[in-house]
Amino acid sequence: MGAMAGLALYPGTFDPFTNGHLDILQRAHRLFPQVLVAVAANPDKAPLFSLEERMAIVRDATRDLPGVRVASFATLLVEYARAQGAQAIIRGLRAVSDFEYEFQMALMNRRLAETVETVFLMPHESYTYLSARLVKEIALLGGTVSGLVGPLAEKMLAEKSRAERGGAKGRRRSGGR
Repeated sequence: MGAMAGLALYPGTFDPFTNGHLDILQRAHRLFPQVLVAVAANPDKAPLFSLEERMAIVRDATRDLPGVRVASFATLLVEYARAQGAQAIIRGLRAVSDFEYEFQMALMNRRLAETVETVFLMPHESYTYLSARLVKEIALLGGTVSGLVGPLAEKMLAEKSRAERGGAKGRRRSGGR
């Protein structure tokens, strides 16, 4: 299948950007010559990593992909897509459970901007279980996330984990029952 014309937008909080996200991006990049990874500011989600840290992780993971850019946004997604001249919004579907929410969002986005299509892509089977939430939980509890995220994300998660566990030790109450 040849590449489609134009720009695709791959939005997300990416807290952190996982190898599952990278897999979806690589699939999108085979379809579109230009892909803009749009990192959502999304402070309501209380991300573990700052916007700048998340963007650094994505830039590091995508540095060898020509035609891929990374930017942040804090507006309505379809407004940002139109402002960037994107023809499509890329969304990953890991399982049937993702579909209902993503379908609802795609229909609302179509209502708001008919000229921007939503393209659903499925990751490789080995990433269907992978979520940023699980990666954070594993890392913060001292588990290994090697193979789940890129090297920079792995390093930064380890630093956050050490800081969290070091801080938790200092916050424990002395004594007991």
